[in-house]
Amino acid sequence: MTMQHVAAAMERVASALQRRPAMGLHDDAPATASWQGATRVVVGHGNGTEVPTDMPTELGGTGDLITPGWLFRAGLASCAATSIALMAAAQGIELRTLEVKVRSRSDTRGLLGLVDESGASVPAGPSDMQMSVRIGAAGVAPERLRSLVEAGCRCSPVPNAVRQATPLALHVDVEAH
Repeated sequence: MTMQHVAAAMERVASALQRRPAMGLHDDAPATASWQGATRVVVGHGNGTEVPTDMPTELGGTGDLITPGWLFRAGLASCAATSIALMAAAQGIELRTLEVKVRSRSDTRGLLGLVDESGASVPAGPSDMQMSVRIGAAGVAPERLRSLVEAGCRCSPVPNAVRQATPLALHVDVEAH
């Protein structure tokens, strides 16, 4: 599909949603993680796609698969790149280069439920995250590309969920044995 097709599709959807805004609200496809033993997990999509994960050897895994934390960063980078590309298509910008890299820094003590020197719980999630975007388009001013990236990231669902700290409700079903 060409970027012109993408732009046309976006315009059709935007036009329909302006007429009927309620059509925009929908349930997202669930991700279902199934434990495979030890620290291996397979996460699946309803369409049959599966992604296996494992932990590093230091934490009892084999270290031969991606970790759940990396999958989180990958989702963040992929979602941002997609939104930037969509925004570029809508603006008629022919991208030459687009690369999004997400880095984070975490403290493994949080994963293990440990406390810090003051006795406070160490957070299990990353303490900070950085997203770097490399973008290029022939004949497009750098300021316009920076603005495109910023607008794309504002409209990107996963970066938005991180920035807004989307609440997470936990529901537990215990099997009787």
